[in-house]
Order: sequence, then C-alpha cells, then structure tokens
Amino acid sequence: MPRLFLRHIRRMQPLAYALRKSNAISRVTYAVPNARNGFSTTPHRSIMEMTGFTENQIMVREAVSTVCSQFPNTYWQDHDQKEEDPWEFHAAMAKGGWLGVALPEGLGGSGLGISEAVMMMQAITESGAGMAGAQAIHANVYATQPLAKFGTKEQLESTIPNIVSGQWRTCFGVTEPNTGLDTLRLRTLATKEADGSYSITGQKIWITCAQVARKMILLARTTPLENVTKPSEGLSLFCIDLDKDAPGLDMRKIKKMGGRAVDANEVFFDNYKIPAESLIGSENDGFRIILHGMNAERCLLAGEALGLGYAALKKAAEYARERVVFQRPIGMNQGIAHPLADAYMHLEAAKLATYHAARLYDDSTKDKSIRQDAIGVAANTAKYLAAEAAFTACERAVMTHGGMGYAIEYDVERWLRECLVPRIAPVSREMIMNYISEKVLQLPRSY
Repeated sequence: MPRLFLRHIRRMQPLAYALRKSNAISRVTYAVPNARNGFSTTPHRSIMEMTGFTENQIMVREAVSTVCSQFPNTYWQDHDQKEEDPWEFHAAMAKGGWLGVALPEGLGGSGLGISEAVMMMQAITESGAGMAGAQAIHANVYATQPLAKFGTKEQLESTIPNIVSGQWRTCFGVTEPNTGLDTLRLRTLATKEADGSYSITGQKIWITCAQVARKMILLARTTPLENVTKPSEGLSLFCIDLDKDAPGLDMRKIKKMGGRAVDANEVFFDNYKIPAESLIGSENDGFRIILHGMNAERCLLAGEALGLGYAALKKAAEYARERVVFQRPIGMNQGIAHPLADAYMHLEAAKLATYHAARLYDDSTKDKSIRQDAIGVAANTAKYLAAEAAFTACERAVMTHGGMGYAIEYDVERWLRECLVPRIAPVSREMIMNYISEKVLQLPRSY
C-alpha cells in the first residue's frame, strides 16, 4: 500500500482505525456547523456484500465514510433546498487527502487507482450525500487523469497540487448545446494567435461547478470541422483558468431538478484569451487524450449510482420492517418484499460489473494485453447497469415509503431525483446500447 495513502489515513482518520477494531464505525456521527441534528443521517453499515474487495478498497471505504459522517442527511437536504455549494464537504475531503486518490504520489496524490476512486465515490453517495456530494468532487478525479498523463512538468507542478489540496476546484468543458452527444462535431474554436496564445470562442453547457472552479479542462477545435478529414481530427485539450473578471467569459446557472447543491452552467466564450502553455499534449490530439478520462468517468458514475441505489434500498428495507399497517410490518407483504429483493440483486450484479471495469482500467497500465476497446465495453456496460439498478432501487424506495416517500425528510425523493443523472450523463442509455451493438455484436451503425 502506498506510504502516502497510509499517511493520509493515519493523520486524518485515526478514529476510523480505532473504531474498525470495535466494529463501531457505523455508529459515529459528527456535528456540522449550521446543520440540523436530524434523524435522517444514513448509517455507514451497508447492505452491499463486501466479500472480494481488496484491503485498500475497504480502508478507503471506511475512512471516507468517516469523513462523510460529519455531514448528516439534513446537511444535504438544506443545501439542496437552498442551492448552496457544499464547500465544507469539499474542504473536508481535501483535508483528508481524498481529492488526489488516483493521482501519483509525486504530485501530492495517494497513488491509488480508479478501483479505489470508485469505492470512494460510492461511499460518498451511499452516505446520504447523493449525487450532490459526488459532483462536488468527482471532476477532481476524472478530469485530472488526462492532465496527469499528458501534461507538461510545469502544468503538473502548478495545477495538480492546488487541486489535490482543495485550494483550486476544477470542471470539465466538453458538452455543447448544439451537438449534445455528437462530441466529435463540437464547434467551440481555439484560434492560435501570432504569439502562440489561443483565443476561445464558443459555448459549453451542463458544466458542473463552473461557478466555483478555478480551472477547466476544455475540449475545443483547433482545426475547423470543415477542414478535417475525420471529425475526430482537429480537437485539442486545454487546462485553462476561469477568470470571471476577464473579458470574453460569461457563465449562467441552469435551474435543475436534482443535485441542486452544486451548480450547473452554460459557459460562453467570446475571444477569451488563454496562454500557449494551456495546451495539454499535442495540438489536434485532444480526442485521443480525452478518451483517457472518459472510461474513468464512466466507472466513477457507475460507483456513484451504486451508492445511491444501496442507500435508497437500505432505507426502504428499514421502513418496511418498522412501518406497521393492518397490525403487521408492511415488509411481510411479498408485494413490498419481492421488488426490494429484486432491486438488491440487480445492484449486486451491477456492482460486479463496475469493479470489473475499474480493475481492467487500472490493470491496463501494467498489462499491455488489455485492450482499450475492452475497457470501453466494460466501463460503458458498468455505467449502464449501475444506473438502471439505481433507478429501480430509488423508485421502489419511494413507493415503499408511500406518502412519506414524497417528504423531504425521508431523503428518498431527493435520491430519486438525483438518480436520473447517471442514466442521462455523461452518455445516454441509448448511446451505450448503440456502442455495444456496433463494437461487440458487430451490427450496422444506426447513426
């Protein structure tokens, strides 16, 4: 186990080690300033079967759960209703060293893999934080992967440590309103100036945390679409400053259904100037570079979906045991019990697919026989299965609670709203099925 990782846990999480021995970790809660002390804190103990996970993964889960226990469900209810950024949570995760979980030790990270990062993200959503907690930090994990692999020494030394420490936050700028999932046809243009700098013009949409981010990992065209042979050509990746006071940059928040504690935005560039050293890797090589982060992102989203599903299902089972109607617990009724049992089995199957994909991603750095297309199939499959399993679990949790499932204080309505995110983003269910149809089954492309 990396020495830095052990140092992070021993310095920041001594309580986790002591409680692990007494099996009391699931009973710990911490007060949070300005948060109500409510009954709806989600206990750490999971209904997920833990057999087969590595020591690293289990230690990550326990230590991250201890950080999350400082933020009860009422904290997330309040921030969702008020649309307030959970900066205290981001700061706590940074203080524990978790923002660099999958980054090299030499850059201030823990030197662990995407397998551990997935476990971290699952622990966050499963704690009750939901997608809001995950979205507050997950760009720090996947958006930094291309930068860590292809960035210059100067980029790494100036950017990564500040992100890991929590001093800077980052966001991912890919999606555009007029292209959607047709990423290769994006139109945001980075025009090279005589001095080597670039001028950015275009629009991005659904950019999470742009309001609080210092950096953006931006995908833009350095060669116009009409001047390339293939749409995958002419794209470049940049690590840019988001300076709201600089000319040529405008951001507008999008009012949304769920995860309202974190901002989502339209970002407009109008001859926004960035220096030459913002370029990551080689010019016009951005699509190949960004693929390094896309498979990681799918794995992380799968883990986040799993956490939502397990949290909702656990809450539903507890309610079904305690709620008495017609003089018996409603969980005695097979009409309640069987849908929940079915949801559990789907979550367990999705869990196996998710951690298989993450393991392939990590092992590919050492085992060159693991093909990138095999990782792509595994990561997309995991994301699809986990998102569907989470939706089923969250919907059934609301229905199990009956009328109380509609109440904010029981949390399941919040998780149902949020579980639509992994079904939609970063790629839809239908596009994943297109991908599997074409790449695995070798069926004709439909689009």
